[in-house]
Formats: sequence, structure tokens, C-alpha cells
Amino acid sequence: MYLLLKVKMCIVLDYIEKYPLRTKQILGISYEQLRSLTESSGIKHKELEKIKENQKVRINAAGGGRPQKLSFSEQIVLCLFYLRQMPSFEILGMLFGISKTEANDNFHYWRKIIRDILPASLLEQVSTIDSDLEIVQEILTKFQLLVDSAEQPINRPSQPEEQKNTIQERKNNILEKISLLVFQKLRILSM
Repeated sequence: MYLLLKVKMCIVLDYIEKYPLRTKQILGISYEQLRSLTESSGIKHKELEKIKENQKVRINAAGGGRPQKLSFSEQIVLCLFYLRQMPSFEILGMLFGISKTEANDNFHYWRKIIRDILPASLLEQVSTIDSDLEIVQEILTKFQLLVDSAEQPINRPSQPEEQKNTIQERKNNILEKISLLVFQKLRILSM
């Protein structure tokens, strides 16, 4: 007879806490950068929650509902791990002890927050100024670049502005197009 124990665990974060020097290999950023990103993302998350709470029409008292299975830091690590390693959401859910749907939802939520916090790519920063864009493009022609793109199934966005960034192939199959521009030493320049 097999005995299954339900244990809440986050293998990736436990490993990072045990071996902080390996954080860069796993997530693509150092342990100190992870701590800083976690703090700033937590602040941004609380701001968004406060705005969301003010707009909400309450039927039940605040604090009701199912508690989160993952802490803020675990959710941020989940997002960064996905961006670095690109596992399927099913594998990501298994590693973090949640369902693939929760992994998908957590990734897309925290990706938007992290995108707001981190600086834009070099190409995005200079895209509005034609002279700077030409200089950067001239510099980049001296290097070998790798351009890759992928499409990922997502839930249909509710906002019309967000719908412009998605592709609808069939009636119920909506995809988000992701493009990557990678520099010589596999440094992502644009996403």
C-alpha cells in the first residue's frame, strides 16, 4: 500500500535558499537581485491590490476566500524560472506544488508586474528617437543576433487594448506571440 503525503513544497525556492550562489544559473539573476526584485514586486503588488480593492463591490467581508498556495517570493521565482528554463506549465506546477492553471495564472500576473519594474530593453528605450535608434542598429549590425519567436495559448483578454496583442487562429484558440532578440552571449535584448 502506498501512502501519499500532501506536503507543501517549492523545490526551486528551497534549492535557491540552500545554494544562493547558484541562483544566477537557475533564474538568470543573482541572489541579491532576486531579493531586490522580490521587494519591489511586492510593493507594486500591494499597490495594485489596493487599487483593485477600492474598485471592488463587496458582498462578503474582506479576507474571505481561499488563501494563496504560494508566497509572493515563490510566485516571483515561478515567473523567473519559467522565463529562464521555459518548462511546460504542467511541469512548472509540479515543481511548485500547484496546478498547471495556477502556474499559468501566476506567471502571467507576475510577468506584467516585473515588466513594469524592470527597465525596457535597449531597442525599446531608443525606438522613439530615430537618431538613437539608427546608432543602436548600426552597432548591432557588427554582432551576430539570434531572433526567435513562439506562440503560447492564453485565455482571451477582456480589455480591448490587450486583445490587440493576441492572435486568434480558431474560434477558441487564442495565442500570444512572444519574440526574443538574443545577443552573442545569450543575453536577451528585447522581448
